[in-house]
Amino acid sequence: MTAELGKEAPDFELPASNGEKVKLSDFRGKKVVLYFYPKDMTPGCTTQACDFRDKHSEFSNLGTVILGVSIDSLKRHEKFISKYELPFVLLADEEHAVADLYNVWVEKNMYGKKFMGIERSTFIIDEQGVLIKQWRKVKVKGHIEEALAYIAESK
Repeated sequence: MTAELGKEAPDFELPASNGEKVKLSDFRGKKVVLYFYPKDMTPGCTTQACDFRDKHSEFSNLGTVILGVSIDSLKRHEKFISKYELPFVLLADEEHAVADLYNVWVEKNMYGKKFMGIERSTFIIDEQGVLIKQWRKVKVKGHIEEALAYIAESK
């Protein structure tokens, strides 16, 4: 099963920064912003996480949970959360199994060097667990506002 608009989002279970194992299906009844990002503590990923942090209460007021996913370890996530006071859970997908499910584990090219990594992407999952919106190859600037506006309009 892979992520497809209009279909049930692939369920998964991953270790979370709150010390628990988190399943996507645990959030039925709420909207979920599931965002994949390449790496903790890097400039673009830090900006993105802080933008989500700054709008967290607005997402919460719309009945929406934010889940961030990267292949970083829980220990690295904990440092990232602590340093930037992130109020949402980060999930450790160290084997990139969930990134594969959502088709965001891709070949990348930086300075002529090819490697596998996470393509910055955001998915909106509705209260019934259906994937209703996706953004791939996300540019950080303005993205969080766009996601928030989409959720507000889809109420």
